[in-house]
Parts: sequence; C-alpha cells; structure tokens
Amino acid sequence: MTIEQIIVLAIVQGITEFLPISSSGHLILIPAFTGWPDQGVVSDVMVHVGSLFAVIVYFWRDVVRLVGGGIDLLRLRLNDNSRMAGYIILATIPAIAFGVILKLSGLSDHLRSVELIAWNAVIFGVLLYAADVIGPQIKKMEDMKLSPALIIGVAQALALIPGTSRSGITMTAARLMGFERPEAARFSFLLGIPAIAGAGAFVTLDFIESGQSIPTDAIWAAVLTFFAALAAIALLMAMVRRVSFLVFMLYRLALALVLFAMLYGWVPGLPTLATV
Repeated sequence: MTIEQIIVLAIVQGITEFLPISSSGHLILIPAFTGWPDQGVVSDVMVHVGSLFAVIVYFWRDVVRLVGGGIDLLRLRLNDNSRMAGYIILATIPAIAFGVILKLSGLSDHLRSVELIAWNAVIFGVLLYAADVIGPQIKKMEDMKLSPALIIGVAQALALIPGTSRSGITMTAARLMGFERPEAARFSFLLGIPAIAGAGAFVTLDFIESGQSIPTDAIWAAVLTFFAALAAIALLMAMVRRVSFLVFMLYRLALALVLFAMLYGWVPGLPTLATV
C-alpha cells in the first residue's frame, strides 16, 4: 500500500469502527471510491486490531475488572466481575460460530459488495434509530443478565455481514432491551474485545501456517488506527450522553443514497460503481 492508502485506511477504520456506521463497509468502499487496489482482508483485520488496543486503553478499568473476573470464573468464584466476564464470553460465541460458517462455506468471499453495504446501511440504520426511540433508558451495564447478553451476542454475529456495523447492531439490541445509551455503547465496546482479538489471531495463524508474514504497511496502518480509534471512542461516548442515534441513521441513509446513485447511474455525470 502507498503512504496515502495507509493513512486513509487508518483514519477511516479508526473513526468508523466505533461509530455505528460500519467500519467493514467503509473499508470495502475505499478502493471502490479511490480506484486503489483492494487492501485485502489481512489489512482490514490488522486495522481492527489497532482499534482493539484503543478500546483496551480507553476502558482499561473495565478491562482490568473483566480480566480479574475471568480468573475468578476459572476458580468458580461468583461475583459481579466474574458474572460480567462470563456474559462477555458467552455473548462472543455466536459471532465465532457464524464466522466459522462463513469461512467454511466460502460465503465470506462473496460479501464484499457495494450493493449489500448500501442496503444494510438503510436497514440497520433505521433499526438503530427505532430501537433508540422505543427502548427505555433504565438499565446500566451492571444490570446485565444472561439472556440479554446472549441476544446482544447473536446480534453481534450479524456484523460479519459488511454494512451492518458491529457497534451499531449491538447497541441496537441493547437499547431495545432498555439499557441506557452510554451503557449500551460501553457493553458494545467491551464485547468487541474478544471478537476483534479472535479475528486478528485467526488471520495471523493463517499467515504463519502459509509461511507468510504480516505486511509492514498493514502494521503501520494498525498503529495509526489506534490513535484515530481512541479519538473516535471519546467522541462517541460524549455524543451518546447528549444526543440520540438520529444523526447516525441520517448519515447511513445519505451514504446509501449516494451508493445507489453511483451503482445505478441515477445522476448523470456521477461516477459509477460496480454492483459486486
């Protein structure tokens, strides 16, 4: 990748990973809009790893409690921290299972579609705002139980389809079940830690087994993503305390409109995009 591509990739991933607008969808759109070669799944995963470290740094207190809770869970000691660690682990299982199905079936190779991203931007954007309006703001993360954690985990699995947004769909599920907006975001980010770490480890092992190494430019992109993601987390946490998810739905609808216009030539003179 060129320096320009590395910088754009890092900024786009860092900003979009935690805003409910789909980072994977935007990463696929980069080559579609710029004409650059597709950066590939490896680079996509590496910049997600950069985002992972940003979450760990921003929510380090929660992470320390979860690690301690995980140790207590192994020792069969039940307390608030061990229960939350258990909920995070259980809620991660659906995404792992769905990811394996996509990989083994070969479907993952057919999901990098601009048209699919456009439709998902509309569908899951509307669902996000509807859940935000309908869901009461009465629960905090400490009120998390097994069934809502599993429901949020199943929702997270859908984020493997580009254009859905992992943070968006998990916050949608959490808001539908009555969690406060900041608490829904907090649980969403913490839930993303094992999912993103697992994806990074999976790709790394694939590369090691094939005798390859992670490209240096992908590593640089991950480092730059860390700083962009850290800023994006702080921005989103500040926003969700003051405003609804309406702004994100409007952005998703506007993005979808532009994509459909470019896909189907609705506006004369506007560049066109391939449907696959």
